Order: sequence, then structure tokens, then C-alpha cells
Amino acid sequence: MNYFSHETAIIDEPCSIGIGTKIWHFTHIMSGCVIGDNCSLGQNVVVSPEVILGNNVKIQNNVSIYTGVICEDDVFLGPSMVFTNVINPRSAINRKSEYKKTLVKRGATIGANATIICGNTIGEYAFIGAGAVVTKDVASYALVVGNPSKQTGWVSEYGHKLKFDGNGYAFCKESGDKYQLITDAVKKVVK
Repeated sequence: MNYFSHETAIIDEPCSIGIGTKIWHFTHIMSGCVIGDNCSLGQNVVVSPEVILGNNVKIQNNVSIYTGVICEDDVFLGPSMVFTNVINPRSAINRKSEYKKTLVKRGATIGANATIICGNTIGEYAFIGAGAVVTKDVASYALVVGNPSKQTGWVSEYGHKLKFDGNGYAFCKESGDKYQLITDAVKKVVK
């Protein structure tokens, strides 16, 4: 076993867990999951069947990741954030065949207590503010907050708000990386 699992964690077979991953207290990993290398799954996390987590995914306490969710590398899921997988759930009606896919792309952050309605894509390095309710796709590098969530700006790969000049360029205050805003989309300028 090339990963750490706390003695209270439950890991159903079969599943794949990467090297260096840490699974903490009272976490349940269900069958068919694929979890990458160097992930951290906090206390009381549930990973439902067939969920895919990339490398270096950080999941804080009390998060449930339901079937249909894919998180690419370097995703951060804040405490008690929520994914859904059915648009119109009912207790008396089985809708397992109606699960919708949700994709969280590389480097995205989802803040504490945010809710992600199923069937949406969270773009690369997007930042979902705490408590936001995401009801539609979120662009790469977008900053969204509120219920329903609305875009209020753009962020760098380091998570800092970007301020674009009149020519459509901005710099990350921590990394110094340059970004360009072109027609409601941001891209990092490669040196």
C-alpha cells in the first residue's frame, strides 16, 4: 500500500488509489473510484462509485463527491462544499440512469459551503467563492460568487484577482505571470 489510510476510513474494492495519497478519519471510498497521486481527503469525506480524482486534489472535511463528478489535477474542494448529480431528485423515483456529469478542470478552487449543480463544467483555475451556488458553466480563470453565482472578475493561477489595463493585460501580484483578456476569456501569456 503506497498511500495512507486512517484506521477509521472505509475503502471498498475495487478502486485505485495513487501513491502518496492521504485518506483521513471516517472517510468512505466506494468501489470503482480512481484517485490520483498525492491527494488529501479530509475527515468525513465520501467518494461515490466511479468518481475520478486527478493528482494533487485536496478535499477538505465533510465533502461528498457523487457519481458523475470528475476532478482534474490540482483541484481544491473547500469544507462542506456540495456536488449534486440529479437535476430533480425524488425519494420514491429511481433516477440513477439520469446522473449528469460534472467536470472540475485543472487548478480550480471551490470554496467552503459552495454548491455545484450537476451537468456543469468549472473551467481551469476558476475560483468559486464560499457559499456560491453554481447553476451554469464557469469560464477558466473566472471568479464567481453568490446565489445564483455571478462572475465578478478574473483570477490568476495563484488565486489573486486580476486587474486588466486598457490593453487587456494583467499581472499576478504573487507570481508576476502575465494574463490577457480577449472577448470574455482570459489566457495566460506564455513567455
